Amino acid sequence: MLHDLREWLVAWADSPAGPIALGLITAAEAVFFPIPPDPLLIALALRDPDSALLLAGLTTVASTAGGLVGHWLGVRLGRPVLQRFGGGNVGRAEAMFARYGFWTVVVAGLTPIPYKVFTITAGVLGLPRLQFVVASLVGRGLRFGAFGVAIFLWGDRLQTFLEEQFDIVVLALTGGLVVVAAGWLLWSRLRRDRDTARV
Repeated sequence: MLHDLREWLVAWADSPAGPIALGLITAAEAVFFPIPPDPLLIALALRDPDSALLLAGLTTVASTAGGLVGHWLGVRLGRPVLQRFGGGNVGRAEAMFARYGFWTVVVAGLTPIPYKVFTITAGVLGLPRLQFVVASLVGRGLRFGAFGVAIFLWGDRLQTFLEEQFDIVVLALTGGLVVVAAGWLLWSRLRRDRDTARV
């Protein structure tokens, strides 16, 4: 079923309404839709590399807007909605929020874990809305922006490679971004502990 959904998603790239579909599907993915928007973003950007950065920006904004809906649902409906949409990832998300708070949303925006788990959890656990928006823009912007920049710079040369190695590319890119984010988190924590020890 997920394969069929992915094929349906990519098929929108051939439609004049592709960018509208990208925005709507991206927003839905942050609340309930099971397939990330990356395949459609890449397909649309490859058809018009000059618009790749604009499409990446659209995807980032739409994901953040959809995330706000998930955050609101978490605030209003609490744990029942989290259990309904979060599946087996709820415990992991809560543990990350307990340890890293704001930065959990940033890192979650980079990972393959369904973003809806983190948007709803952020609301359930009371992460302030402004912090959530900033974290979403950073995390999702880095993820989708990386695709946009790569396609803008290299265009058609990426198409064949991405078609053959899409899953590996997504995992490698996501892994690289997560390593960078985790390294920055570790450095920040060590610096904060050092400053606390001085006091």
